[in-house]
Amino acid sequence: MVERLSGGWASSDGVRRCMQANKGRDTRPEMRLRSAVHALGLRYRTSTRPLAAIRRTADLVFSGAKVAVFVDGCFWHGCPDHHTKAKANAQFWSEKVDRTRARDLETNRLLTEAGWQVIRIWEHEQTEVAAALVAAAVRERSLRRRR
Repeated sequence: MVERLSGGWASSDGVRRCMQANKGRDTRPEMRLRSAVHALGLRYRTSTRPLAAIRRTADLVFSGAKVAVFVDGCFWHGCPDHHTKAKANAQFWSEKVDRTRARDLETNRLLTEAGWQVIRIWEHEQTEVAAALVAAAVRERSLRRRR
């Protein structure tokens, strides 16, 4: 039996195991996007910090074009269309999603100020549409940098 410390974030041992099993990288939506972008002929780095000094990793990084792509989960990042509110430990999860949203905005600002283009894609978006958006941004910025 697993003992739980009082004041922990999980409402039960089952919830704790489920949440700990969630992956931070290489999720299905991310892998689908990576595959589609690769099929369009683009090469990228994965789970990399666009700016070494800032402890934030993008899911796909196109260093030469300075494009950072984030694939955001609907629950974790508070999708306006699909986010579901937790029934157990509701205040904790609400505050966590609010902090995540604030961190996302700060990340966007920091990267933009450093000359990067930030693309955020919700996990529910159509893969082919998202890949085309990423490819267009990378190619446009690559052309602009060559001039």
